[in-house]
Amino acid sequence: MGVEIRAGQALKLMHEVNLALVRDSDQDLSARQLTILLTVYLEPPPHTVRGLAAKLNVTKPAITRALDTLGGMRLLSRKRDEADRRNVIITRTVDGSLYLERLGDLVAEKAASLPW
Repeated sequence: MGVEIRAGQALKLMHEVNLALVRDSDQDLSARQLTILLTVYLEPPPHTVRGLAAKLNVTKPAITRALDTLGGMRLLSRKRDEADRRNVIITRTVDGSLYLERLGDLVAEKAASLPW
């Protein structure tokens, strides 16, 4: 069951959430970084650099750069796949789970405060 909102309302919600993130966060995430983070947390594992690159239709180096930032923020971690050493497995972290919990709360708060 989805929530029906008009395009203008959706854009206003997106603006309010992004504005709050830019104002309140130590470091805001790019659209690519946030999409990778949400993919890893909302879709079933395993997640690999190769798989994320294919899903997002970007290069592996682009994924690697985003993962460098997300790893530095401790929102995700990486490890070599012991079964196939060519693969890098992307894993969730406690800090990443907490970040997304706060983000979900922020989205719900902003959605509730908009004049629908």
